[in-house]
Amino acid sequence: MDKVMSNKKIIALYVLPSLLLLAGLVYIPIFLTGYYGLMEWNGVGAMEFIGLDNYMNLLQDPKFWFSARNSFFLALFSTLSLILYLAVSLILAGKIKGKELLRKIYLIPMLLSSVAIAQLWIKIYDPNNGMLNSLLQTLGVDSPPAWLAQRETVLVAIFIAIIWQYAGFYIIIYSAALKGIPASLVEAAEIDGATPIQIAYKIKVPLISGVIKTTIVLAIVGSLKYFDLIYVMTGGGPNGASEVIASYMYNQAFGIKNFGYGSAIGFALLILALITTWGIQKLTASKNDSIQF
Repeated sequence: MDKVMSNKKIIALYVLPSLLLLAGLVYIPIFLTGYYGLMEWNGVGAMEFIGLDNYMNLLQDPKFWFSARNSFFLALFSTLSLILYLAVSLILAGKIKGKELLRKIYLIPMLLSSVAIAQLWIKIYDPNNGMLNSLLQTLGVDSPPAWLAQRETVLVAIFIAIIWQYAGFYIIIYSAALKGIPASLVEAAEIDGATPIQIAYKIKVPLISGVIKTTIVLAIVGSLKYFDLIYVMTGGGPNGASEVIASYMYNQAFGIKNFGYGSAIGFALLILALITTWGIQKLTASKNDSIQF
């Protein structure tokens, strides 16, 4: 008994630093965010307790719901883009020439910071000297749009940049999962006369369904809290057209120094992410299968 207790103390001693780090970086900030949401505070002076006023105002704030709509559009778009990433991964898993070179090309965005990617796409979308508008003019488009300055095009422009940014990340995940499929299954299907599309749809995709479910969760939850590239490219503009929840939270807290309301937005974002994750798990997990992290 004494030896068992001693082992437990040693294990607790090893685990304690990780628990303290997790508490300091995750749980305590979450608690403080919810607490600050109960205050009226400019981030510098004294805090005034106002109860649930910030949260009640949040429910009636049309700008918050507009930013939430944009965040959910981004989540939907990111989820649909997984089909593209999976298709590319399936092609790269086949017998094609230069697939290793293509894999390396798709990894390039992962080597760049979000700020660098944002600056790159700002140059591409430049209405006067940008590569995209120059190409459109060459093709005969007389008045190509100012992509980041028009409400009708700004979200599409940002979504395209995000697809490019995360291509390498998801292609790596899918490629690794596809490599784990036994080659004998594919060879047996080929002998039976299955086409490459049938092999992909009826064998490969079902066998990596667990990985696909995990990437759906990553894409949706990541989209709900997405911030950096959008903030650098548009700052939420023009006139709030590209505002998402995270950028709206930042603008409230650091733009107009309304830290209490910004904290309430941040805590609401956490709740939305948790509810969304739980909902996806319930919708996609079967009796004998659940999303694993």
